[in-house]
This record gives sequence, structure tokens and C-alpha cells, in this order.
Amino acid sequence: MSEIQHIVVYGGGTMGQGIAELLSKKGLDVTVVEKTKTLARQSRQQVEIKLDKQLSRWGITQAEKKSILSRIDFTDHDASLEKADLVIEAVTEDLESKKAVLERSDRLSPEHTILSSNTSTMSVTELAAVTCRPEQVIGLHFLHPSTRVHLVEIVRGLKTSPETVQKVRPFLDRLNLVGVEVFESPGFVTTRLIVTLINEALYTLMEGVATPSDIDAAMKHGFQFPYGPLEMADRFGLDSVLAWMERLFREYGDSKFRPAPLLKKMVRANQLGVKTGEGFFRYDEDGDRLKEDEKR
Repeated sequence: MSEIQHIVVYGGGTMGQGIAELLSKKGLDVTVVEKTKTLARQSRQQVEIKLDKQLSRWGITQAEKKSILSRIDFTDHDASLEKADLVIEAVTEDLESKKAVLERSDRLSPEHTILSSNTSTMSVTELAAVTCRPEQVIGLHFLHPSTRVHLVEIVRGLKTSPETVQKVRPFLDRLNLVGVEVFESPGFVTTRLIVTLINEALYTLMEGVATPSDIDAAMKHGFQFPYGPLEMADRFGLDSVLAWMERLFREYGDSKFRPAPLLKKMVRANQLGVKTGEGFFRYDEDGDRLKEDEKR
């Protein structure tokens, strides 16, 4: 197979938007496939809003914004699979939804196409089993925000071939991304480690050891984290963090993955973080944190 040129991203949510923007900035053609025309249009609008924000901060020029958008096609149909070199599944963290995307991609894409999943906790082997090319199915776990975090976990399923890994590595190099190769295990490396930190921060808060701001300040300034664990959870989405932890708890049966009661309480209250404007802290419509407004 020649080098990867055209990529289809399934799912135009936060992760799909970020991956598409990253790829386009590197000069690659991307098609973002959503369920409906309305969702596809909303996805494009969200990407444009993010680019306008970068424009206002002198991060990009008007010409660069136009160029980036010109390389991303937002659609509700998957005809683009016919010319795809790589499919990146980035739909919601639901097993059946992901299986459906990979099964359809397998049927409609050329024989050389590599099929990948951006899953953070699910089995690549199980996802690959719905295809007729499990040796060409691989996990590519981009971290949020994918336009700024220069890391991708390369996840081998049971039948992922060495050739598939070898084709993916130069692609990631072109994106200036560090590829960390991991063998399949629930949560891989990044999700498995970060949720335990977030969960311990939640228990620290519940026990009254420190305020949310002080917990985050300790980790930001003490260990050079860009965000503290509570703000990090807000940015991931507290519902996503809860889903990750529940899956890991089911898989491992280890109490360290049992979600803190406070996490469940906040999800039930729909205080999900940046996506709802309120979590452990409050955020404006651009996702910037407002002045201190601690939540107990």
C-alpha cells in the first residue's frame, strides 16, 4: 500500500473534530461522517468556531483557516470509504456502535484500507472480530485535546499484523505524534493510569483534605501537569470518566477502579464539566475556565 493520504473519521463529536483538524493541518484530506446532515453541519460549525478562536489569538491566519476547512468534508453518507486509506472510528464509547462502524467500513472500503478505533477502554480484538480483515484492524487512541497532545497509543489486537503497525508508524511520524505501542489490555496505559489519579483526587475532595482548586494546584505546580486532575476530568467529561471506570472495574474487578460516589452524583446532576459548562469548576462557551467557583 502507498502512504496514507485520505482518511475517513467516523463520528463528528469532540474527538472526531479534533482528529480531523489535526489531520487537515498536516495537509491530509479528511472526511468526517456523522449520522445526519444536521449533525454533520453542527460538527463543521464547531470546528470553525475552534479555528476562529485560534484566529483571534493569532494562532493561525485567515488563509490557514480557509485551507484547513477546505480539506475536511463533513457528510452523513459514507461514499468516501471507496477511496479511504485509513478509517478512524471515533464514535461514542459504546461497543455495538463501534462494531457497526467497523463492520460497515469493512464492507465498503478497499482491500488495502486499514481500519482503526479510537477506543480508550474496549477490546480491539473484539472489534476486529466483526470484520473480514482482523489483521488490518488496529487501535489508534488519540488523547484529548488531540490537536495539542502529541501522543497516540498504538494498540495491537490479537490478530493485528506487524505490517499494519509498520504502515501506521510513518503516518504518525508525518503528524509529529509520538506513537506508544501497547498490547491489548483494558484501559491500555493512559486511561488506566489517569482514571486512578482522578478517582483518588475525588476521594481526597470527599474527605475534606483540600478544596478542588488546591488539589489541582498541588498537582499542576508540584508535578508540572497542564491541568489538575479535577479540571482534567471536567475536560474529559465526567460522564466519560465514569464510563471508563465502570468498564475497567468490570474488566479487572479491582476496587481501585470503583468510581467514587461523588463522580456518580455529579453525572446524575448533569454537571459533566466543560460540555455542560459546569463540573468541579465553571467554564464559558469556549471551554475556558471562569474565575474560581469551587463545587463541593
